[in-house]
Parts: sequence; C-alpha cells; structure tokens
Amino acid sequence: MNVIKQFNIKSVSFRNRIGMAPMCQYSAHNGLVADWHLQHYASRAVGGVGLIIVEAAGVVPEGRITPYDLGLWNDAHVSGLKKLASLIKENGAVPAIQLAHAGRKASHDKPSNGGKFLSLENGGWQTVAPSPIAFEKSEDTPLELDAIGISSVISAFRDAAIRVHKAGFQVAEIHAAHGYLLHQFLSPLSNKRKDEYGGSYENRIRLLLEVVDAVKSVWPDELPLFVRLSATDWTIGGWTEEDTVRLASVLKSKGVDVIDCSSGGNVLDAKIPVGPGYQLAFSENVKATGIMTAAVGMITRKDQIENVLKYEQADIVLLGRELLRNPYFVMREFPEQEWPEQYLRSKR
Repeated sequence: MNVIKQFNIKSVSFRNRIGMAPMCQYSAHNGLVADWHLQHYASRAVGGVGLIIVEAAGVVPEGRITPYDLGLWNDAHVSGLKKLASLIKENGAVPAIQLAHAGRKASHDKPSNGGKFLSLENGGWQTVAPSPIAFEKSEDTPLELDAIGISSVISAFRDAAIRVHKAGFQVAEIHAAHGYLLHQFLSPLSNKRKDEYGGSYENRIRLLLEVVDAVKSVWPDELPLFVRLSATDWTIGGWTEEDTVRLASVLKSKGVDVIDCSSGGNVLDAKIPVGPGYQLAFSENVKATGIMTAAVGMITRKDQIENVLKYEQADIVLLGRELLRNPYFVMREFPEQEWPEQYLRSKR
C-alpha cells in the first residue's frame, strides 16, 4: 500500500504526504528573498516532497528572530516571494510559508554568529511580549504590548496574509509555537496579564483566535490554513498537551485545516525528551479531535514515515534536518514517486 500517495486539502492537490518543515536560513537582507532561498527550496521541490513550508517570515520588522529573517511586512517583499513560490510549484511541490512574530525571542544574531541577544547598541531593536518578562535574564526586558500594540499585531498578520496570497503561496501557516509571540500569549509562564488577553485559558488563547479570524478574512476559503503549535512547554505550570487538544477543537471550528504539531521553545531550561518521533503522540491526540495534523520531530527514515501514515498518527509527515542533509530523500527512499525526466537516467 502506498501510504504517501497523492491527497487533497480543499482545492490544493499534494503529490504525496511528505513535507519540508520550516527551517530558518538566516540569509535575507531587509527581509528580501536571496538567491540562496531560491536554490535551497527549489532543490527540495525537485527532490520529491509534496509540501514545502518556507521558513518563518516576520509580519513586522521587530517580529524577526534575527536581522537575517525573511519578511512579510512590506510590499517590496512580494516580488522575490513570488519567484520563490513559482519555483516550488514548477518543481511539483505545494508552496507554503510561515507568518511569524518572535515577540520576546526577537532581536538575536543568527546561530552561526552565536545567536546572542542584540541590544539596541548592537544593531538590535526593542522587543515586545504579553508581559515584561525576558526569555533569558541576560536579555533586555520586552515591552508589554498595550491594546494599540495588540491591534497592530493582528493587522500585521492580516496584511502579511494578503502579501502571501499575492505571491502565489497555496498554504499559509500561522506560527504559534516555539516560544514566539502567539505562543507567549498562550502560556501562563510568559503571560501574566490581568486584562482580557491574560489569566484564564479563554483569555490567553484570545490573540491567536483573533489572528486566525484576521487572516481568514483575507485568505481565500479554497486554500488551506495551517497553525503550528507547541503541544507542551515541557514544564510544570506551563502550556500542556491537554490545552493543545482543547485549542485544536476551537481552531477547527474557526476554519483552520491543519495543526502542525511541535513542542517546547518557551522555557529556556525545559527538559525535553528528544528522540526519534518524540512528538508523534501530540499529533495523534490532536488528530483525534477531527482536525488534520502534521507530525514533525526527528523523523529521518522511510519506515518511520510509513508507520506514521499507516497507523494514522498524522496526515502529513514533515522532515526537517534530514532534508538539509539529503534534499533528494523522497526520490531515493520512495522511487515509485515521479522523478524529473532530467534525472531518469540515474534511477535504479
């Protein structure tokens, strides 16, 4: 049985159920697509994946993790993104992109430079968050978003979705995981607000739901909308798997099509039991609510992928670092998939 075979979500057809997880390349300047992005993502599309989720792109400049992140805050970004989406499509994959705001985890240098926090004096910027709590004690305290700031964030996600559609992407993914701004609002460890956006569960999920509504207001109904969630903070008193399952049902009622199930990122010293397939249970439990899911996390082998799909732990399997190491993983491991005619003479 071909468990990775073609499938549809709404009007979009995917050639298989294997996708590329979003992984920052830290290669943009002023948020613009660079030649690196074009060759990097196009090669993975040639390699046979059915879906490519382009890395987190900042909906505002201060929402970038680093000064080298892709951007969605300016119409000048659309031209490069359009070329990128077109290349992905031309080579058989569905182009998707993450709409992101890093919140208190913004204003850092890129990992190859050490990834340290960038102060205002060192080329950084003022960060924002639900509460004035830094991710690390050594970092500057973020500014607590007021009502005007929250409204601006919502508008920025909406405007970014318009640009994503203009650029030709077929899937938009709202990034609400890994300790970035929307996750910061979800978790009681980072959200200590006393207003309608803090305290109770219903208040803490409010901003994400308002962002979903804003994006849905401009995103075509026939195109899929994903949300990436960290299923747990892996820390007592934080966001939990039960919270995620409950939220998944709410997001389904809002018209979200797929929950991209990851975990962690909001607590510096969280004890995460990393290992092969360590996040699969989250995807399986969220899927039980009736919404489609994507599974990710140390999935590196053909048999893992086949088992995830055979036992219906997820609808889509996302590969991360394995596709950095091997862009042609799908071609090599699933040779029954259609190969580019230019490469047929190498097929064994």
